[in-house]
Amino acid sequence: MKSDEMSGNVPQLLYGQVVVGNDIIEKGVVVIEGQSIVYAGSEANLPADWTAVVLANQEESVAKTAKIVRLEGGYLLPGFIDIHVHGGNGEDFMDSDPRVLDTITSFHGSQGTTAMLATTMTAPKEQIDRVLSEVHAYMVLPMPYAQLEGVHLEGPFISPKWPGAQNPEHIVPPNLSWIAEWEQRYPGLVRQLTLAPEREGALELIAWLRSHGITAALGHTDATYEEVEQAATAGLNHAVHAFNAMTPLHHRKPGAAGAVLADPRIEAEIIADGIHVHPAAISLLAKLKQDHNLILITDAMSATGLEDGKYTLGDLPVIVQGGVARLEDGVTLAGSTLTMIEGFRYLVQHVGVGIPAASQMASLNPARSLHIADRTGSLKAGKQADILLLDGDLNLQGVWIKGLRK
Repeated sequence: MKSDEMSGNVPQLLYGQVVVGNDIIEKGVVVIEGQSIVYAGSEANLPADWTAVVLANQEESVAKTAKIVRLEGGYLLPGFIDIHVHGGNGEDFMDSDPRVLDTITSFHGSQGTTAMLATTMTAPKEQIDRVLSEVHAYMVLPMPYAQLEGVHLEGPFISPKWPGAQNPEHIVPPNLSWIAEWEQRYPGLVRQLTLAPEREGALELIAWLRSHGITAALGHTDATYEEVEQAATAGLNHAVHAFNAMTPLHHRKPGAAGAVLADPRIEAEIIADGIHVHPAAISLLAKLKQDHNLILITDAMSATGLEDGKYTLGDLPVIVQGGVARLEDGVTLAGSTLTMIEGFRYLVQHVGVGIPAASQMASLNPARSLHIADRTGSLKAGKQADILLLDGDLNLQGVWIKGLRK
């Protein structure tokens, strides 16, 4: 790639089917200047000054004034934002250091993720302390790949009855003093906390989280429907990997899953890989969660992007066979090997979600959840140039992060 393109000094015009809101502009164009989108819309309505730039580029006698990218039948959509991801390409966020963070963010960046939350596991406090310190230091400097927007603490305040692939030895009751300490030391770093809302002290912690702008999420929970509703009244507003590691839906005992389905106050994550959730259940969830409150995630672990074999998730051994990650018991799912582009394709091709709706689940909805939708998550003038180029079969052909093609 030419140095001027890499520096972002040359304007870029990307042509294709542009996904904007609920629409697809068939003959569209997105214009990038520096790190920002300056136009996203119909090619026919391209401002005159940019039309002149295009014409100038077509004249062999003049110097190139812009980088023009066209893909016949291709789609342009906002970069994916993954708020629940543990690692990839052989590395785990629990082992965070600059090299590990570069490895994870570069891998997922190559798969269409332009922003993400570093997600921890249930672990001793000192290990979580270290991860927070490393991620904070990494975020202070310019990040070269997918941008870390903070940390998602998955545990350790979960239910010992629903540990999933979390180590039960490290599960502890909700501890407000820990979170308050982390927030004081690293203001704004913790963006989401997953806990079991039925545990003693959880409601107080939920209220504190929401008062500090932190997402309070249920997960790995034995809560009843009634307990989830009580928690939602206290401020609970999110559910991790819907249907998984929570009390299931029954027509006389709706459980946590039923509360997630029925309560519009609770936004839901979904792992769209055909392994964690049946496509019919995803379709049902998508029909009920239409107010920007369904979010595509990967829950990806370190084996993502690599071959089958033996790995670890946190400090637990994992076996990956046929791309499916399970604990050594051969039953318990241990995260996934999903990427956001694969999850996006699955929503469209197997669940029947339209491209604009799937795009919102993968980009705008998580941006809204993180309160960063004013700068990313959609293709709109003034927003960060976090952009994906897909071909007609929804295969990734290009990734731009802050205006730079990766």
